[in-house]
Amino acid sequence: MTSASFLNRPAWALASLLVLAGCASGPAQNISLIPAGQVASQTEKAGLFTQPVKYERTRPGCKGDCPKLVVDSVVFPGHAKLSALVDHALATMTGIGEARTPPYTTIAEFEDYFWKTAAPRDEVILSAKTRYRSQGLTVVELITGQYFTGAAHGITATQFLNWDNQTEKVLGLANVLRPGQYDAYVAALQAAHTQWLGTQPDYKNDPDGYLRLWPFQPTDNFALTDMGLVAKYGSYELAPYSSGLPELLVPYAQLQGILRSEYLPAAAGS
Repeated sequence: MTSASFLNRPAWALASLLVLAGCASGPAQNISLIPAGQVASQTEKAGLFTQPVKYERTRPGCKGDCPKLVVDSVVFPGHAKLSALVDHALATMTGIGEARTPPYTTIAEFEDYFWKTAAPRDEVILSAKTRYRSQGLTVVELITGQYFTGAAHGITATQFLNWDNQTEKVLGLANVLRPGQYDAYVAALQAAHTQWLGTQPDYKNDPDGYLRLWPFQPTDNFALTDMGLVAKYGSYELAPYSSGLPELLVPYAQLQGILRSEYLPAAAGS
């Protein structure tokens, strides 16, 4: 494997999440999936139960400098479809370039592939955690980190899964926006980006130069949370590597008339 083949998150890796889970059309009843006035620590008590899956392994039989695989994920007992989706998504987010689909669909299959192809000091970290939980909604944050022998730094990818507990399907951006409101969503996201820029020292030192290198761009990688809609970007998508994985928060107050009512807090969406 080479670092160059992993520089971009393959489009098929993200599209496969929706293919596997199906397309959701929203709740059967017009009931908010985000209870008003409750933070994530309160709503998660009524959400899906989770169990951690954690392990660290090196290539079997290897001594000295050995490739390493670290998994820090979750499963959802009683919800096999979501557990399988998380496993599948983390595996395929490793990517092998955009020319073909990977020869694996699960973490176990990826591990077999990795041991056969990894260089001595290669390391892969697969991480999944719940970002938000309520009775009707489970939001899982996926992050993969890949560190290749001889590379200056690692390559990361990130993806949210917004899971409707009732329909057991992933919610895409088209599912949560009102018809014809994509441009309004982008405008709200750009306003959040403008606020975020004010927290970046490099932007403050050279605003024009920063925006030439790192202009705003919209993303469909979003999470519904207790605070608002969070949009998250991968390395180099919105900022230099040193900025990590940038997040933009769009408060629900800025999404009135943009999000469907069931994806706004109960009081706000009425």
